[in-house]
Amino acid sequence: MSEHQHEHDHSAVGNIKFAFFLNLSFSIIEIIGGLLTNSMAILSDALHDLGDSISLALSWYLENFSQKGADEDFSYGYARFSLLGALINSLILILGSFFILSEVIPRLFNPQTVHPEGMLFLAIIGITVNGISVLKLRSGSSLNKEVVSWHLMEDLLGWSAVLVVSIILIFKSIPVLDPLLSLLINIYILYNVISKLKKVLSIFLQGVPGGIDINKLQQKVVKQTEALAVHHTHVWTLEGEKNFLSTHLIVSDQINREEIIALKSKVKSLLAEEGIDHVTVEIEYENEKCESKDCRA
Repeated sequence: MSEHQHEHDHSAVGNIKFAFFLNLSFSIIEIIGGLLTNSMAILSDALHDLGDSISLALSWYLENFSQKGADEDFSYGYARFSLLGALINSLILILGSFFILSEVIPRLFNPQTVHPEGMLFLAIIGITVNGISVLKLRSGSSLNKEVVSWHLMEDLLGWSAVLVVSIILIFKSIPVLDPLLSLLINIYILYNVISKLKKVLSIFLQGVPGGIDINKLQQKVVKQTEALAVHHTHVWTLEGEKNFLSTHLIVSDQINREEIIALKSKVKSLLAEEGIDHVTVEIEYENEKCESKDCRA
């Protein structure tokens, strides 16, 4: 791993750690503020934020743990533990959103009187706290950081809605605005998080990474190298960033050792251009029978 990558990983862990402590501190303020303002919306968000704090702590631990190198137990290293954090966080966020929806929907039909001035004050703090956290995490490339960012973005959007509603309620009594905006925000968040969850599950199930076409890769290798054919190609990603490929190259029976070495090097260079980080090549001679059960022409 390069020095730049080490610095990047260290920054990822530090940013999640920062977001955790900031989020936990504000959750305590929210609980007190929700009780003082008699706002169920704020109290439910406080409970949601406590869940966020737990998931942030988990993300912090798993992101740090994922930086361990390969060993006898995990020959690919521990990078997928970061992905595990993304999976758990996605599920927590979805469950949290459904919980908030269960609180919001009844309020659409039975709006509650709240203390708008107190809501406004808390909203300003909430936007500041979550805005800082989102900015700290927005440069992340791992799915774990992306999902954590959505946790915080959900809170940022929620507090923005509380800010707007509280200002309106100071001048005019329309209490139904609070649950209505919360409903729209939760639907938006659920849509995005479920999309991330599908990506996480695809990686765990070793689906072909998005943007990679196996047939086009094989055609490129055949056209630009001395390989007669390419088959039995598999592509997967370790954690959404590092892509791996294994393939069989069919070559002429007359090819010599130096030509095979040059061929392998050229294939790896071509595939690196397509975002493939690690390539495993098996050489098969033209008249050799492929022993694999899923050999393809």
